[in-house]
Amino acid sequence: MAQQAYMTETDNGGSGPEPRGDRLRRLYDRLLGGRLGDRRIWRRGVVLAVCAVLLAVVMMLHSRIPNMIGNLGSLIETFLPWLGLLIPVLLLLAVVRKSATALIAVLLPALVWLNLFGGQLTDKTASGGGLTVATHNVNAENPDPVGTAREVAASGADVLALEELTESAVPTYEKALDSTYPYHSVQGTVGVWSKYPLTGVRAVDIDLGWTRAMRATVTAPAGQVAVYVAHLPSVRVKMEAGFTARQRDRSADFLGEAIAHEPLRNVVLLGDLNGTMNDRALNAVTSQMRSTQGAAGNGFGFSWPASFPMARIDQIMVRGLKPESSWTLPETASDHLPIAARVSVTTGG
Repeated sequence: MAQQAYMTETDNGGSGPEPRGDRLRRLYDRLLGGRLGDRRIWRRGVVLAVCAVLLAVVMMLHSRIPNMIGNLGSLIETFLPWLGLLIPVLLLLAVVRKSATALIAVLLPALVWLNLFGGQLTDKTASGGGLTVATHNVNAENPDPVGTAREVAASGADVLALEELTESAVPTYEKALDSTYPYHSVQGTVGVWSKYPLTGVRAVDIDLGWTRAMRATVTAPAGQVAVYVAHLPSVRVKMEAGFTARQRDRSADFLGEAIAHEPLRNVVLLGDLNGTMNDRALNAVTSQMRSTQGAAGNGFGFSWPASFPMARIDQIMVRGLKPESSWTLPETASDHLPIAARVSVTTGG
């Protein structure tokens, strides 16, 4: 019987273990297929690359976009974080197009977006804070004011601000909140409810001809806090006029002037400002105050519209006070989400 010889195959064509270096080389060749040497991958996708660079420029220089035509700058700044959704779209198109140029260009808007909003993605909440504040635009057409009042009171807020109060609905809110808040004041269409005494209550003129802002001193256990409640005029996006916000912008200037002259060290602003912290039209206010969401929140804290929040136009801002945490509250019968924050009252300085 003839003896059959068996030979062990070598690495040059055998079935033994494949060296790691060879596996990596094969994977590299499969993915790139020598394409880096193909000049077409650098020539393709030039339009995509230009779009990526333009997106980065818009985000990076948003404050330089003029407001002369339809308040375009403010409109972009209102929804600025959402421009980040264009980045994965550009990335996908660059991959489909097999364009190295576009892939590299997409890195630029990605880095700009992370620089602008990366900090919003981290949880900055702390456990401290001796004063809890909340604010809610209750909506003049709210079909359930009693339920809305109960829900915001359940937040545990020591100081609660309500905006867009109608004359007919005020008694309903007063009755629903009376057991929780022994002190309150309503000025025009805004009001403040407090567990602590209120003094120095007055309307604040924001150049509207009727009252949509007020100020009061809350004597909290840790010290006095000046509380401002404001509902700035609404803005509209119109095809023929763009982002119409002239009255809001003027009212923001008046509000900023009032806060700038506030003698108390600790100040909190609660309300619906119909604008975001990125909107340069609110600089008269935002330049002298800190957003509790930006300083101590988790995420963007979008508050409007309640059914699908896309922007944080309801704000809690502080001066002197130290933000400890900031969050949105559950949806009510309003078209806005209520928001809340915990702050520490500072002394001295």
